[in-house]
Amino acid sequence: MRNLDTVTLELIKGAIQSARVEMEALIERSAMSPFIREKKDYFTAFFDRDGRLVVSTALPMAAGNLIDCIFERYPRDDMRPGDLYLYNDSYGSHGAVSHNNDMVFVAPVFSDARIVAFAEAWGHLWDIGGMVPGSISPAATDVFQEGIVIPPSRVLRDGIWNEELIRTFVRNTRFPDMVRGDLSAIMAAVRLGGRRMEEIAERFGAGAVEAAFAGMLDQSERALRKAFAERVPDGRYSFRDYIDSDSVSEKSYAVAVTVEKRGETIALDYSASDDQAQGAINFIMDSSVPKTMCGLYFTGQEAGVALNGGFHRAVGEVKTRPGSIVSPREPAPLGMRSHCLTRVNSSLFGAFAKATGGNVPAASSVYVLYYLRSWNKERTELDLCIEGLAVGFGARPHADGIDAVYYVAQKNYPIEFAEMEFGVRVEGYAMHADSGGPGFHRGGCGIVRDLRVVGDEAVIGLRMDNMRWPAWGVKGGMGGGAGRIVVNPGMADERELRPMSEGNKLKKGDLVRIMTPGGGGWGSPLERAAEQVRDDVLDGFISAESAERDYGVVLSSDLTDVDAAATHARRKELARMPRGLFHRHSYFDDEELPRAAE
Repeated sequence: MRNLDTVTLELIKGAIQSARVEMEALIERSAMSPFIREKKDYFTAFFDRDGRLVVSTALPMAAGNLIDCIFERYPRDDMRPGDLYLYNDSYGSHGAVSHNNDMVFVAPVFSDARIVAFAEAWGHLWDIGGMVPGSISPAATDVFQEGIVIPPSRVLRDGIWNEELIRTFVRNTRFPDMVRGDLSAIMAAVRLGGRRMEEIAERFGAGAVEAAFAGMLDQSERALRKAFAERVPDGRYSFRDYIDSDSVSEKSYAVAVTVEKRGETIALDYSASDDQAQGAINFIMDSSVPKTMCGLYFTGQEAGVALNGGFHRAVGEVKTRPGSIVSPREPAPLGMRSHCLTRVNSSLFGAFAKATGGNVPAASSVYVLYYLRSWNKERTELDLCIEGLAVGFGARPHADGIDAVYYVAQKNYPIEFAEMEFGVRVEGYAMHADSGGPGFHRGGCGIVRDLRVVGDEAVIGLRMDNMRWPAWGVKGGMGGGAGRIVVNPGMADERELRPMSEGNKLKKGDLVRIMTPGGGGWGSPLERAAEQVRDDVLDGFISAESAERDYGVVLSSDLTDVDAAATHARRKELARMPRGLFHRHSYFDDEELPRAAE
């Protein structure tokens, strides 16, 4: 493998990134389901010939060993140009795909009769069978209730499609035309990526491409090792965070980590996490997931550093315990694994907060999803609305948390699209005031979304977390606010729904108000400029009551002016209260968090 000059390395890197983005564009423009076309729930990537990630979409849960499970069944020496492989088997892929709805496609890329790379993409399919339309349910207690599972399989060889496999898979969905269209879009994107990589190899030479892959991996590894050496002191740091419940029971589940830092590398131990859940919050945590989380944060400001397998080399061993919530045994359900994934991240950065004196972002809330299934009176027509709703992200050492954001690299539905496509009418969409944790930098706010049911009858499944265990604040910042879900607010028949629940019955004309949680704050709220607090009140991010209670800012009756004398006195009073490194309901310093709110 020859060495590359910097210019050639950057040219090849840019060409590969452009090819990956072109794959994304093809998926978006060709897919049929809202989850892929509008919400952007897909992933594209290139791997080197050994299956190491080179470039990808910025999704930590997907940036792992997506090729290894194919190697286990199909030796590399037996692969041919034009081959195409697929799978959605979470257990069979050792967590490379994290729940059944994500269908993975992989194609080898050849140059001079030798594999030089792999093109890969996956997309979240709208429905793959299972116990409910949409396949994912808060009531699931078994992975086989979450839809059909396909192990790593070859679907194309020598120009001949394995049509029986595709036909069998599509027969198991309630939306066959939509799912077949999505499969075609993802397959087309992978084949396009393969052609573009062949063109890059032809232009620069296969040896140069492989050298560029090695150079990109080295860049990412060096950047992360350097960040560890400079920003994280040697030592052992532990933290645990909690998932509210698994929906099946009211038990909270802990995700716990110990970070051991020595020199320019770290090791992670998640063995103390709770046992696997009966409900669908389990997560088969590939070791690449927390490694990628480290890389994204610690090198995020470094120009030219790609999210790739170099991060995986910079972090040492990642320990888990079989049978735990981060290493469940089959057939534990996995559909709502994002609740666990988010705690993998927040526990990791809680440990880094202890290492750095709080110089990390505060915790973010878990994104919210609802599954609205409605029918006409004769129950002959099913309308399925699966919508992801934005939450607040944690405040950062340099800025406020991001308001109203769903998840990295993904989006929510435009209102016009939702009303046209689904059995709902959106009658309200606003910021959820006081949901962002108070701080010198305020936590991001969640949202309020009012949905009017237009179908004759409907049931709704709900996934909202961070009610009992809101996102923690750090370095004097306060925890984020919780959410609520209310049917017909202010009416005689008003009722509150369980945030993690399934089968909630609705009737035509019901209004469902969903108020999502916010992110934690960073730094003391008493140090936030009083004028900035006033502006937050006027803009609807915080209430006048919170301004005085949490920030110590007293406003005039019309909320336009700061009462300087009263503010000084109030802040002096609040400054006497003890504070800790973390906050959730109250301040604390050690890894054992205070009791959750009842």
